[in-house]
Amino acid sequence: MNQRYGQMTNQELTAEVARLNELSKKAEQKGMVSEFAVHERKKVIAESYLLNPDDFAPGETYTIEGEPDAETSKFVISYMNGVFAWGHRDGDDSLSAIPIALLDKK
Repeated sequence: MNQRYGQMTNQELTAEVARLNELSKKAEQKGMVSEFAVHERKKVIAESYLLNPDDFAPGETYTIEGEPDAETSKFVISYMNGVFAWGHRDGDDSLSAIPIALLDKK
């Protein structure tokens, strides 16, 4: 299926997330680190399309799931662009984009 995530239904996205999860597990078992990382990143993007971007507001502070120092590292949204939140990490002046599936409001 070569359909863009933005054109998929929630049911199709859920199936795609499950498919990518299986592919990433297989790649991890085979020790294929790069392939595992690609499938995991695609899975996060697909999961982001299952969320409502309107639930993420500029000026709000979030933690980033999977960060080693997630409890102390914060991400402040400057603006939204589709399923990506653009903003700044603690102590970093550069703008970065984070898929909304990785953001956690704690």
